[in-house]
Amino acid sequence: MREKLFIKVEPKNSEKIIALTIDDGPWEPTTSQMLDILKDSDVKATFFWVGQAIQENPEIAKRVVAEGHAIGNHTWHHWYRKMNAATAKSEIERTAELIYRVTGVRTSMFRPPGGVLNNGLAAYAKSQNYAVVMWSQTSADTDPRAKYEVFVKNVLRDAKPGSIVLMHDGGGDRRRTVQALPKIISGLKAKGYRFVTLTELFNS
Repeated sequence: MREKLFIKVEPKNSEKIIALTIDDGPWEPTTSQMLDILKDSDVKATFFWVGQAIQENPEIAKRVVAEGHAIGNHTWHHWYRKMNAATAKSEIERTAELIYRVTGVRTSMFRPPGGVLNNGLAAYAKSQNYAVVMWSQTSADTDPRAKYEVFVKNVLRDAKPGSIVLMHDGGGDRRRTVQALPKIISGLKAKGYRFVTLTELFNS
């Protein structure tokens, strides 16, 4: 899995598996609400965490791990700007250490904020054998004008075996994402999809 850039995975035999990835948390109350939905639906997801948000919400971070979800590193500050090697190292390593202190998890997955691959972060992550994970489709749930039904439509329309779906629990008001999540899950299940974590997807 390591030292690779992942955008989409081709599962064996075109198995209808799909990975929900949730960025920018842990963030309350959104993360707790999404965890309740995932638990009720018997679905596991992968959460990419921002260090500052873990610092503010350590108990919900522990819950995410306790309920069997996978974790990735999403930097400390969620900066998009270009940075030198020392700053990139600090952004990733500081977050990695806090994830470990709070949850006991040593993650080998990294997602650069905004999907920016040329600002120094992805290069440092690759040098440390992280799997740099992008996405193959997005709910577009950061669009402040869109209704939650649009997020659902975006995911259901574009779903393919091995898709990595981008959603958010932090970084702003995510009430519409919470509304969309159960309909995304039920819609994908109706299409025959099974939900997996990124770790499971990479091993498929």
